[in-house]
Amino acid sequence: MKRIEVFGCPIDAATMDETVAAISSRIIAKQFTQHGAVNVAKLVHMQSNTELAQSVGSCDLINVDGMGVVWAARVLGNAVPERVAGIDLFDRLLAEAARLALPVYLLGATDEVVSRVATICANRYSGLQIAGYHHGYFGDDHQPVVDRIRESGARLLFVAITSPTKENFINRWKAALGVDFVMGVGGTFDVMAGNVRRAPCWMQRVGLEWLFRVLQEPRRMWRRYLITNSKFALMVGKALIVQR
Repeated sequence: MKRIEVFGCPIDAATMDETVAAISSRIIAKQFTQHGAVNVAKLVHMQSNTELAQSVGSCDLINVDGMGVVWAARVLGNAVPERVAGIDLFDRLLAEAARLALPVYLLGATDEVVSRVATICANRYSGLQIAGYHHGYFGDDHQPVVDRIRESGARLLFVAITSPTKENFINRWKAALGVDFVMGVGGTFDVMAGNVRRAPCWMQRVGLEWLFRVLQEPRRMWRRYLITNSKFALMVGKALIVQR
């Protein structure tokens, strides 16, 4: 697995299968793994948010979760084999956790959503042990939540909180969580619970998931994507000029 750098961010150029195999072997060996993933918006924000950049850069394994980053990396001369979507990696790792009898903890979303996701996961993955779950609206008092996770006996922790809160939370508390693997999964719980629809496969393949999100929530999303996509295009353009 080769590590490259894109706009100052370290990235592991790995396939989904390589990622799952690497994570599984590290968990079995009880080698702590902080997983990170980058998309266009996160790379843009990392240019000005030093705490976020440090939190992502500290990860043991960093995947590309965004076709825009895949294409940009390739244009700039880096071989990235494919996108490793967080929601798909979540699915693969839950299957592995069930197979290996590794308890998992779910953190994030609302009480209603995370409890529904816990039930869905337990039913979908035969033998999966849900060590516990907690909503993601616990404010600045992190210690009680960290204690609950550590005391649950979970080996894998999935954090469904928005960026940059989840990255900074994970990086700050990783040594106290008591798990072997921790990963931010963004809006995955809302998708699993049926509150948000995922883009059709063809839109995922051509990098138009952002447009699907805008069409679902135009008032909330249009400005975010317009700004970050424009900034990212400018970043790529400047980098190409520098290269030439």
